[in-house]
Amino acid sequence: DGKIYDAYVIYPKSHTNEANFVEYFVYQIMPDILENKYGYKLCIYGRDIYPGEDTASAIEKKMQKSRRLIILLTHQLINCKEHAYDQHLALYNALIQNNTKVILLEMETIGTYEKLHESLRYIINQQGTVKWKKEDTAHPQSYNSKFWKQVRYHMPLRLKTS
Repeated sequence: DGKIYDAYVIYPKSHTNEANFVEYFVYQIMPDILENKYGYKLCIYGRDIYPGEDTASAIEKKMQKSRRLIILLTHQLINCKEHAYDQHLALYNALIQNNTKVILLEMETIGTYEKLHESLRYIINQQGTVKWKKEDTAHPQSYNSKFWKQVRYHMPLRLKTS
């Protein structure tokens, strides 16, 4: 299909204490489970898109080469306006061009979805979110947990290569 990545990961990019777990999750836990354990290829900003590149075009190209978009929903992502380019581009590609499926990972209890962008609310109404629970935090690398099973359900089918 011409795609290089199984998923492009969108997460809040910040240097605050609240973001520490999210960044640890994005850079350590997700690659450990989805790439090392299950053989998926993720595109993660800061790891696969480098500072100094033309960020906007690099993000767009990487998204076009991805089969899924994984968006980590946090209060910080919802309330942050400055890093919203990749989120808006992702939602445009998913909803308007309809060529990319979105996986929403609710990393903290969001409560009502009223503050969310209308397109995110639409996706939640269509397919829901995969919720990260407090007990998942105690054993984040437990690849057999309900959370990881739900994530893998939404990921593209892995073809066995012989």
